[in-house]
Amino acid sequence: MERLVVIGGDAAGTSAASQARRRRGAGDLEIVVLERGPYTSYSACGIPYWVGGLVDGPDALIARAPEVHRARGLDVRLGTEAEGIDLDKREVAVRDTATGEAARIGFDQLVVATGASPKRPPVPGIDADGVFGVQTLDDGRALIDGLAPHRRRAVVIGGGYIGIEMAEAMKERGLDVVVLDRGAQPMSTLDPDMGVLVHEQMEAMGIDVVAGADVQGVETGPDGWVRAVVTADGTHPADLVVLGTGVRPASELARDAGLPLGDSGGIRTDLRMRVWGRDPRHDGIWAAGDCVEVLNLVSGRFQHAALGTHANKQGRVVGMNIGGEYATFPGIVGTAISKVCDLEIARTGLREKDADAAGFVYETATIESTGRAGYYPGADKMTVKMLAERASGRLLGVQIVGRDGAAKRIDVAAVALTARMTVEDLTALDLGYAPPFSPVWDPILVAARKAAQKVAQ
Repeated sequence: MERLVVIGGDAAGTSAASQARRRRGAGDLEIVVLERGPYTSYSACGIPYWVGGLVDGPDALIARAPEVHRARGLDVRLGTEAEGIDLDKREVAVRDTATGEAARIGFDQLVVATGASPKRPPVPGIDADGVFGVQTLDDGRALIDGLAPHRRRAVVIGGGYIGIEMAEAMKERGLDVVVLDRGAQPMSTLDPDMGVLVHEQMEAMGIDVVAGADVQGVETGPDGWVRAVVTADGTHPADLVVLGTGVRPASELARDAGLPLGDSGGIRTDLRMRVWGRDPRHDGIWAAGDCVEVLNLVSGRFQHAALGTHANKQGRVVGMNIGGEYATFPGIVGTAISKVCDLEIARTGLREKDADAAGFVYETATIESTGRAGYYPGADKMTVKMLAERASGRLLGVQIVGRDGAAKRIDVAAVALTARMTVEDLTALDLGYAPPFSPVWDPILVAARKAAQKVAQ
């Protein structure tokens, strides 16, 4: 019997395993899933909302428990950490995280789905008690357990997606919140002129945002618990510290085995998610999820993009191919949305610095509109920024900051980017209109019209 070994039991790994099982059946393929933690198939994206008390957890965040996968014919082994891949012997070296017992598991095909690792500032005290990450369900539980009534001040290090979501969670819990971000503005996935809108609105919500913060250390009290975060410009008292500093590909296992990595540190694959390269030892080796890098369809460059949407799609592609079918993952346009309290933030495509790096000559257009007809109750301001290539008018990117359903408007732009539409094409789209949902001219269309005027000059 052929054996498929999957390293990683979350979105990409279990999607690949499940699809392979569905297509191959149980007759000639044994599937072993190695997961070092106690959970499978869970939504890490939901952790901030669990911490904030908006959703239940951790069970509500688990899409499929290990016993569900086992009932479907997957040999799921929890508490089993992969420590090495031997491509010559076609074996994975593993260790039982509870007992320390070592073993080796042979494979015919291998899926590397090791996910991403949180970035931790290399400063003194960063591993102190009271400093929390939010990468796993265990992290979420530890942070909730740390929310004692006498702890009233939270410092969030990092102003990206996780950082602002955790700032909201701490605010929902009634804590005083300071966000320390090393960038000129929070949300570095936006251009600074859009990031400043997020900064201003967070301050208006009572969240103190310190831009350009150079974190130099974490101070602790006599009990070893965190008491302050030290920056180059001052010290910020803290009863809790939450890390929202982003993630990097957890690709060390692949690197040590000699598998190819890209410039971002993610595993490089082809369109079918097979590991890149002509080395015959790479036959039957696949990778998917947050440990890989992907092609950006707008810039034409490879990048790391850690999102559950990509992980699930890539895992499905891997499983279909292992199952004898043909499937590809062509790439991404870089769509992401988030929120802090009632402020919605969205982007897709390229920022100005991305367009510069890719060599585009472009124009930008920024407009203010409302999410509903201006006279309809509840209409609120929305800012849309659009980038378009100067010569062709091709849409290059869109950013949105606003309220009242602003963020999901980004999906129109994501489709337009994938279809390589021009901003002139966008102005003619037949988008839905009714006063409760949009002005006569939808904000996307207003921005496209302004961008089309600028590239035509």
